[in-house]
Amino acid sequence: MLNRVILIGRLTRDPEMRFTPSGIPVTTFSLAVDRPYTNKQGERETDFIDIVAWRQLGELCANYLSKGRLAAVEGRLEIQSYETQDGQKRRVARVVAQNVQFLSPKDSGAGYKDSVSVDDLGLEVDIQGEEIPF
Repeated sequence: MLNRVILIGRLTRDPEMRFTPSGIPVTTFSLAVDRPYTNKQGERETDFIDIVAWRQLGELCANYLSKGRLAAVEGRLEIQSYETQDGQKRRVARVVAQNVQFLSPKDSGAGYKDSVSVDDLGLEVDIQGEEIPF
């Protein structure tokens, strides 16, 4: 089976980095991604997609991305189910990042790298539901 997502968009907010109870860094942010067509009014609609990046990739995203920056994210779609306090069942979709490209540089100084992937870092993204801090 194939589960692969590729998105290009602008961050809607600064990334937030947290840590699981076992100390694993996890960073979340949201991308605004324009749809490839216009609506009846001739305007492009935008989807706001939640992204999660784990471990070293998450740390790099937290350090180098910020609100308004253009980024490309490649990863897999993940659907999570949960129950609200009043007993309603909910489902949330998000993308677990495996590769992030910084398309608009924060600065172009020495040491700037415009693409970071799980493979570059020698990491595997295998996080269990009980490790998620939110």
